[in-house]
Amino acid sequence: MRPPYPPVKGRGVFSGTGIILSGLAATVVALLVPLWSYEHRPEQAAGPLSSRTVATRYGPLSELDRDFVTEVRLAGLWELPAGQQAEEKGTTEAVRTAGQRLVRGHTFLDRRVRDVAARTGLDLPNEPGGRQKQWLGTLDAARGEGYDREFATVSRRAYGRIFSLAAEVRASTQNSLVRDLADDANTTVLDHIEVLEATGFVDFAALTRDLTAGDDGSSAPGSGATAPPGAGPGQVVPLAPSASPTYPLPPATSGPPPQAS
Repeated sequence: MRPPYPPVKGRGVFSGTGIILSGLAATVVALLVPLWSYEHRPEQAAGPLSSRTVATRYGPLSELDRDFVTEVRLAGLWELPAGQQAEEKGTTEAVRTAGQRLVRGHTFLDRRVRDVAARTGLDLPNEPGGRQKQWLGTLDAARGEGYDREFATVSRRAYGRIFSLAAEVRASTQNSLVRDLADDANTTVLDHIEVLEATGFVDFAALTRDLTAGDDGSSAPGSGATAPPGAGPGQVVPLAPSASPTYPLPPATSGPPPQAS
């Protein structure tokens, strides 16, 4: 029986060519669609080292780096006068000693932070922030043992914040100047934390409540705080600050000059 239509010459050739062309077209589409999608997708949020990062000869200077340098400067602008005041108003030798250590440490750190700012082109504040002025006002109004408690608790709470910030910056910064400053800040701030706790006047219950409530700056930390029964400051035996770590650590970049005997 004859086929219903005559065979077409070259039909197999044309069919093979069509298959090849179809495959090539599919490949082109597969390559172009991801590119189009990438071009038209919503812009992603900027990373930590994006448009807010400044290039310096010491490495990238991120927004977190700049905030840290500013915070170190602000800490000195209020802790230096607070330490000087504690040397005069402290009712115990431990409080007056803490004041001396704060003055010595922040004199050193302020010199360091001003050097970092000058070499990276950063502008620094020249007076304490509003919350820090409030803390100084609280200390100005306090008297006697109440002053000792306010000084120890307010300062200890502030140091806890900057100690955490310095550790975060030390772990993440790509700037060598900021990294060295974080080393010195950690060493100095830890020394101040220990000497404040050694006064026996730090209200740890108030610190816990402050950390739980958040840091909104509405009131000076520790002001008017009442510890639960049996947990008041002074009832906990304070430990003297350690002369050195109990395990070996590499030395910080630099440190406060030794105190004259």
